Amino acid sequence: MTDVVNTTPDNVGDFDAAGSPPPHEHSRTGLSADALRRAISDHLTYSIARPAAALTSDHYYRALALAVRDRMQQRWMATTQDWLDLSNKVTCYLSAEFLMGPQLGNNLLNLGIEKQAREALAALGQELDEILACEEEPGLGNGGLGRLAACYLDSLATLERPSIGYGIRYEFGIFDQEIQNGWQVEKTDNWLVSGNPWEIDKPDASYIVNWGGYTEQYEDLAGHHRVRWIPQQVIKGVSYDTPIQGYGVNTCNTLTLWSARSVESFALEAFNTGDFYKAVEDEVVAEKVSKVLYPNDEPDAGKRLRLQQQYFFVSCSLQDILRIHTERADLPLEALPQKWAIQLNDTHPSIAVAELMRLLIDEHHLGWDEAWGITLETFGYTNHTLLPEALETWPLGIFSESLPRHLEIIYEINNRFLDEVRARFPGDEDRLRRMSLIGEDGGKSVRMAHLATVGSHAINGVAALHSELLKASVLQDFYEMWPERFGNVTNGVTPRRFLALSNPGLRTLLDESIGDGWLTELDQLRALENFVDDPAFRQRWRDVKRANKGRLAEFVHSTTGIELDPTWMFDIQVKRIHEYKRQHLNVLHIITLYNRLKQNPSFAIAPRAFIFGGKAAPGYFMAKRIIRLITAVGATVNNDPDVNRYMKVVFLPNFNVQNAHLIYPAANLSEQISTAGKEASGTGNMKFMMNGALTIGTLDGANVEIREEAGPENFFLFGLTVDEVERIQAQGYRPSSYLENDPELAEVLELILQGAFTHGDTEVLRPVVDNLIHHDPFLVLADYRSYVDCQAKVSAAWQDGDTWSRMSILNAARSGKFSSDRAIEQYCDEIWNVDPMPVDLKF
Repeated sequence: MTDVVNTTPDNVGDFDAAGSPPPHEHSRTGLSADALRRAISDHLTYSIARPAAALTSDHYYRALALAVRDRMQQRWMATTQDWLDLSNKVTCYLSAEFLMGPQLGNNLLNLGIEKQAREALAALGQELDEILACEEEPGLGNGGLGRLAACYLDSLATLERPSIGYGIRYEFGIFDQEIQNGWQVEKTDNWLVSGNPWEIDKPDASYIVNWGGYTEQYEDLAGHHRVRWIPQQVIKGVSYDTPIQGYGVNTCNTLTLWSARSVESFALEAFNTGDFYKAVEDEVVAEKVSKVLYPNDEPDAGKRLRLQQQYFFVSCSLQDILRIHTERADLPLEALPQKWAIQLNDTHPSIAVAELMRLLIDEHHLGWDEAWGITLETFGYTNHTLLPEALETWPLGIFSESLPRHLEIIYEINNRFLDEVRARFPGDEDRLRRMSLIGEDGGKSVRMAHLATVGSHAINGVAALHSELLKASVLQDFYEMWPERFGNVTNGVTPRRFLALSNPGLRTLLDESIGDGWLTELDQLRALENFVDDPAFRQRWRDVKRANKGRLAEFVHSTTGIELDPTWMFDIQVKRIHEYKRQHLNVLHIITLYNRLKQNPSFAIAPRAFIFGGKAAPGYFMAKRIIRLITAVGATVNNDPDVNRYMKVVFLPNFNVQNAHLIYPAANLSEQISTAGKEASGTGNMKFMMNGALTIGTLDGANVEIREEAGPENFFLFGLTVDEVERIQAQGYRPSSYLENDPELAEVLELILQGAFTHGDTEVLRPVVDNLIHHDPFLVLADYRSYVDCQAKVSAAWQDGDTWSRMSILNAARSGKFSSDRAIEQYCDEIWNVDPMPVDLKF
């Protein structure tokens, strides 16, 4: 047998039982262990280019990643060609963050070749788990917003819905977190230092983005009035595309990230005259736009850069969509809403409303009314917060200097919009002031959430409670204007990554008990209720959880040096550090137990490990003090023999998707304790529930729906409701009154002030206590007693192993609603009108 390209056939030496060679599998596309082995070997030679003696685990990781990407690219090309040929509607998800997490394991799972990859590596003397550990996590997001976007891309591909995710290819992530002397220290997240095998750079897919300057009016040859933008700076956005493979299907969608470059990257004339800095100055200035995730926006320069980042990726993305639409698909601009659904993931990309209008009017010369109709029908807006400071506004001076043409367009949008408001609510001048796209309070500013709302045909919140509060508070006026535009899509998370991939022990138990259909139909977990009274099943359930806790305990010890007993309850709170998420309420409970144990030698509690994780924004003073409070209390508790028999405290640094794979499966108790009315949804609460953790929480965000699904008897509820929070604050909240009526709370705060946890230093944590006593904006003291009493119920339930196991099983069994597949199906069917498009591999 001879091949003119390769005289040694790929399948040489392989024969079936009858002595015949097996069907040929190409090393680029074959899914067998042998095809993967050959692909890895090929990439080691032709892509990695290292001799055998020099190969490391990192080289094998890169070779396997490239081999897996080859298999995805076959599906990727077929998917893209299909929706172009068939002119299917495509959803475009615009997000400032995509927290993708490690991709190799996820792609092996989605392609169904985990076992084959393990066998292929074994044949080459390697172990898959060691190779997976080599992957650097992409620094493309900070927390829940970016992880949600990643889950949605996974579900879009799995549900075979055509989609493109658009964002920024940040060269450096937000930061790597270290804990030094109890304090958070930020280190550079240089995630691209070894390259990224999943992306393909496409320099031919690049777009020009203007910045600054001024505008001038003119008449075109036909006598039409036009506006020309004369920019101060021009940069280029270059595309880097990553394939997004669906689970068990051929659909492979796209994540497109933009990297900033100068239009002329090297000034040869300046170099030749000896001005070496000038020769590369433009490149340095341009590249800063995509240099780092979330630059510090306290100074004006930081505000300008953050606005420039948002405009940069939005402009590149919209130009890309229009080019595909008009050139590749050869469709008229009027058909844009029928071909594309563009979703704004929070306020960060909301400048897209003005930018699409600019492109349609200034570049494609449509009339205003036609352009506005297209814009309104194309955009949808997801709001993720009720916190006023997170509803972005830009000072008018900065906005005018940065985007002069867009300010003109926003003024025109605002004038026409306010005329609508006047017609609908005549004489209501206060309403006009509240709804205007230009804010007047504290200096004029552009209100980006208002722009997104006015420019979108659909606005949704991300949990049932959040959506109702949205309509009743920050967007109430807009809801009264257009009630038909408002809806709810409760967030979801992908069960592939956060159960199947991160919890292989539970995956095996589920597959053996109820089949594997739950991976794409999470509601099938309801069948677990049939096993809740089976002692043997409950024991296997506990064995899986115990093994997961052992894995996490090993990681905690290797990372922090703290030893944890896997038989203890693992009480976990991992999320961004913020006052409204109330990590300090959790710590007050820990100090309460510590104080009781110190005062009463005969007092005993169910042993518990309190585990924290999360990053504080570098400029967030109070959040960084809360981390210092956690580490200070932890150091005291962990080194005190009177109490460390019953409790330990861990702050696990650098919480990310990679270590989340260990954390969520190991949790017994999930802490979801934000002030009612402040958390839009949460997604960590869903990941914990899916893995069988019980929740202690307030009626906030998606907690409300989690409690409804799990059943009130399987949820530990405490704290004020939204209505009670509003009533207390309206009456004039006085936190010191709670100290006067609760001696134990007063003792806890006094211990902190006395320096009991800081070696006598009475000042370092004083800002935390002073804030609670004199301000307490998130009602920590008001909820303290309810929280501590509820934690006593948690301890009592934990000591009855069978009861806890039943509650744990039922939580997982009833988590089906919180799959991102359900959320994406709702978006596609109710907002985007994007239908499934199964992909058939034709080559």
